Amino acid sequence: MADDPSTVHLTDARAMRALAHPTRLRLLGELRRRGPLTVGLLSEHTGEAVGSVSYHLGKLAEHGFVTEAPDLARDRRERWWQAAHARTQWEPVELLDDPERRLASDLLRRAAMQRYVDRYLAYLESEADLDRAWVRGTTSSDTVLHLTPDELVELRRELSELGARWQARGAPGRPDAEMVTLIWQAYRGPR
Repeated sequence: MADDPSTVHLTDARAMRALAHPTRLRLLGELRRRGPLTVGLLSEHTGEAVGSVSYHLGKLAEHGFVTEAPDLARDRRERWWQAAHARTQWEPVELLDDPERRLASDLLRRAAMQRYVDRYLAYLESEADLDRAWVRGTTSSDTVLHLTPDELVELRRELSELGARWQARGAPGRPDAEMVTLIWQAYRGPR
């Protein structure tokens, strides 16, 4: 994935801290999910004030997470924005020896996890209104495994490949296809 141009590999603590802001994570997520949008449309989708959206887009652009899409503008006043990459990744093990980068990574992971929790809670609130066909496929589970460090790396690779395979299969715009969120964590738990 590190050589994939659709993935940005973070190593800079300032960029990680900038992205760790909940509003910025949400704006980047909206651009990745919906494609290019104007500040006004982002404001509508997120409920954030136009001025706040503009400010946070500027911060995201400063660190290369978003870019302008001037070819979509109908006039010189209209500004469209797009995600610069489809995915963001970083390797926590690369940051362990640098306290500043380790802290920034921790802040970003905590912010991302809170975003996952918020989205899952929103799903639970809406589940009763969904078609039963969608609820039938929903899953949430956990499994305790006993693995070596090398096996954990192998599991990580297999999960990434599985996600990539389903992402490639799940092209948007197909009849009856809707956005589905897949989230997983694998880590050595506390003793």
